[in-house]
Amino acid sequence: MAETIHPFYQLHLAAMEGAMRQRLNLAEPLLRDRAHLSDIDEIHRQVMTEFEAVLTQMPYVGGEASRMSDFFMRLLGFIAIGRVLRRHGVPLPVIADIERETYKAQLLTEPEEKRLAAGRQFMSSENQALVREQAAKSATRDHQQAFPDDFVYDFVEPGPGDDFEFGIDYKACGFCKFAARHGDHEILPSICGLDFDAYATRGIHLERTQTLAGGASHCNFRFSRLRSG
Repeated sequence: MAETIHPFYQLHLAAMEGAMRQRLNLAEPLLRDRAHLSDIDEIHRQVMTEFEAVLTQMPYVGGEASRMSDFFMRLLGFIAIGRVLRRHGVPLPVIADIERETYKAQLLTEPEEKRLAAGRQFMSSENQALVREQAAKSATRDHQQAFPDDFVYDFVEPGPGDDFEFGIDYKACGFCKFAARHGDHEILPSICGLDFDAYATRGIHLERTQTLAGGASHCNFRFSRLRSG
């Protein structure tokens, strides 16, 4: 039986495919210079074919009701890139560099005003309240039974002497679960590396010293606003 894309992701399919094509166009010089690949059109074809497979594997975690749905839609496409480059013998550190630089270039195509507005919204008290609410929900038995492939996380309040505004401790990672299920352990760290530029381009400083993918008990995200100048 052919695998299908979940109806929620089907609604966003055109946007996700467009983002992947843009990503591959931005990656082209890196694929030539860093990965030493010559038939870029064929690499594009292979990545888009692999992306079709990733879309059928993408877990549903609640759609619009879950903030983590957007993370899957924005980042799981990099799994497709990593799989194809690995098959072509590209070293893992090079894959990580290509994906991070490509993602940063893609993020910077968005107008600065829009990016910074998104950053302010993320750091807002309203969003912190949402994160706090969804964090509490993520740890419940009912949610974990309904969405076993979702993230599980805690909202972290700053303590005395802390210089971050709020934090998130991810106790279970949807990307780690995905990698374990589909054999993507090697390229998983390249996904983790995307986080820093994703926040920095929106005016947010991310501090993180450990990850589940690296063998830690949790990923310790700490957020503060980037100081201008």
